[in-house]
Amino acid sequence: MNKSLGFASHCVHRGTDRATTRSHTLPIYPTSSFDFASLEQGQRIFSGSEKGHLYGRFGNPTVDEVSEKLTALETYSLDMEAAGMMVSSGMSAISTLMLGLLRPGDKVLTQGNLYGGTTELFRSLLAPLGYPVHFTNLKDLDGVEAMLEKEPSIKVLYFETPANPTMACVDMAALVDLARRYDCITVADNTFCTPYIQQPFRFGVDFVIHSTTKYLNGHGNSVAGFIAGRDVELMEDTIFSTMKLAGTNCNPWDAWLLFNGLKTLELRMERHSENAMRVAHFLEGHPAVEGVNYVGLLSHPDHKLAQKQMRRFGGMLSFELKGGLEAGEAFMRKLQFCILAPTMGDVDTLVMHPASMSHRSVPRELRLENDITDGLVRLSVGIETVEDILGDLEQALSGLRSEV
Repeated sequence: MNKSLGFASHCVHRGTDRATTRSHTLPIYPTSSFDFASLEQGQRIFSGSEKGHLYGRFGNPTVDEVSEKLTALETYSLDMEAAGMMVSSGMSAISTLMLGLLRPGDKVLTQGNLYGGTTELFRSLLAPLGYPVHFTNLKDLDGVEAMLEKEPSIKVLYFETPANPTMACVDMAALVDLARRYDCITVADNTFCTPYIQQPFRFGVDFVIHSTTKYLNGHGNSVAGFIAGRDVELMEDTIFSTMKLAGTNCNPWDAWLLFNGLKTLELRMERHSENAMRVAHFLEGHPAVEGVNYVGLLSHPDHKLAQKQMRRFGGMLSFELKGGLEAGEAFMRKLQFCILAPTMGDVDTLVMHPASMSHRSVPRELRLENDITDGLVRLSVGIETVEDILGDLEQALSGLRSEV
């Protein structure tokens, strides 16, 4: 620092960068903008002839490094290129991608058994903006093809697999084949699985989105989203511009927290999968339970498809209680160890009752049509000692049996 400067100038300006060796952990760059070494460098970066950071909404070194890591994970062992970008949430990943891909009059084809927030986004935000959305059974491939043939304005085929919260799976390779025949873009929400368990790019999907808030972070301490696309030029041009102009960028703090969570992703997903299998078998044999939706069970109708598309079966399941809405609410009130929370994918076990929580805004007839019933309970099985999870479920179900 120049000692001839005034006191206020010493307070305001930074000194010399004192780092002599590289930081072992990813540094956080909590800055809204970046300064240039010269006017000429600034001009080159603004013109695009030189890559560099300008403004926090356009990019940040912390955020960029995490984006590169996630892109590498989604394309791991695949002979392909892709580009990725972090955004402010899973919902902004969907909205940013849709706004970048669609033009007024373009339509979206999707499944009815989506995450409730996604359904509401499509119905209440995109449709009024001029992007009509069709809901159908994506497992009915003949029906999907008939719709694509009938409606050439369908430009995006969007799906979750497994779906939230029914755990129903769709055949990604078959849907991609149909979409390509009708010049349609495919988008897969891979939040439930993470790239450790499932890689949609392996089956030809065009875009993959995540709510990184869930399993990728795993610790419930940040909110962010991620988009990856195999069309690098489209990602770096149109989708990036949409993110920049819509202001859906991720911040460096949430990216940094995600970066730390990713270090244990493989270990966590293994434990989530092991615990969930134990819990699913327990619930399947319980007299208060009507049925269990876990793709790892032989009884699940999509078990073979899940084996084809997934390395493990993950930590998510749902189950139907005998007694409907009353039973679902009574069960939730009796839990002591498991946590009631409107999220999933954390290290602790989280429980939600979709009919009265996440899907309360979805019309009941649409819920029931897609097996999201009044007595359905969603369980995000954590990495705790599995006997503690089972014990809490047992006491809650035992009390339930005496009342229903």
